[in-house]
Amino acid sequence: MHGHPEIWGVTLADPETDIPSQIVFQKYLNANDGHLAKAKDQLLKTLQWRADTKPLELIEKEYTREKFYGLGYVTTYYNDTAATYKSDEPETKEVFTWNIYGNAKDKTATFGEIDEFIKWRVVLMELALQDLSLATATKEITADYDPYKISQVHDYKSISFLRKSSEVKGASKTTIEVFAQNYPELLKEKFFVNVPAIMGIFYTFMKVFVAAKTVKKFHPLSNGSSLAKELSSSKVVGLGEKLPSEYGGKGEKLSTALSKQPKLAAAVVVPEAAPAEEAPEEDTAPAAEPTAEPATEVAADASAEPVKDATSTAEAAVAAKEEVKA
Repeated sequence: MHGHPEIWGVTLADPETDIPSQIVFQKYLNANDGHLAKAKDQLLKTLQWRADTKPLELIEKEYTREKFYGLGYVTTYYNDTAATYKSDEPETKEVFTWNIYGNAKDKTATFGEIDEFIKWRVVLMELALQDLSLATATKEITADYDPYKISQVHDYKSISFLRKSSEVKGASKTTIEVFAQNYPELLKEKFFVNVPAIMGIFYTFMKVFVAAKTVKKFHPLSNGSSLAKELSSSKVVGLGEKLPSEYGGKGEKLSTALSKQPKLAAAVVVPEAAPAEEAPEEDTAPAAEPTAEPATEVAADASAEPVKDATSTAEAAVAAKEEVKA
């Protein structure tokens, strides 16, 4: 097969006798509509990528706190507890990744160095895969049955869904490419929360641009607190109530909940500057009135202008299409 046998925490073996391996192989078949040659080609490319990138080693590295603090979390929910979870009932566990990019203090610094951002983003996914624990799975999957997937939440609070910097666009494009190739058939549902209400129009356009099975996974929500109500069909009893409080649940806030995030380096302590000498009283000029900060492209979604014509609506829908992939 390949000199690198590990993928998503699973050491590949004979799928006839090893269920975790069967799950991996079947996911690649599902991603390629059952086309064996295409599935094999994609899997081999993924194995080579993992051999080169070493994602399991990336988990142990530390990432720049100033760039990535509070941007991503992983939470896992069970009917009861992890200790009572039964591997033959995989539907009774739900794994979430949370992308809170509005917490980025400096968008250029965070998204501008694409290589570092992608490594951080890969680690977030690998942490989720650790909780998904395919290596201990005991139920085979088929083209129609696959409970081993992860839900994603993208929170757009404090950032614009439409007005993106070149750095954000570049990071998004690369993320789409890396994840489409190396993490197929792992997305259960994707929730875009705190997006403009006009997102409902984009959703209509999605049905034209995106495959039906993908559209079903896509959920735009204008209010983050509505998320809990969207999860009533889960086999995890009371899943909505288990969510962080800012997303409509009764759990702790995401930043203080029992969540995982990529390791962050210690904060850089900047020495305090020596106090400036006081100017003579007669030379002290009155302070200037503060000026209003110019609007930036990371303004809150609520401030975005409404789409004025069909062309701009279509362009926005195309942008939304890319978000669905990311």
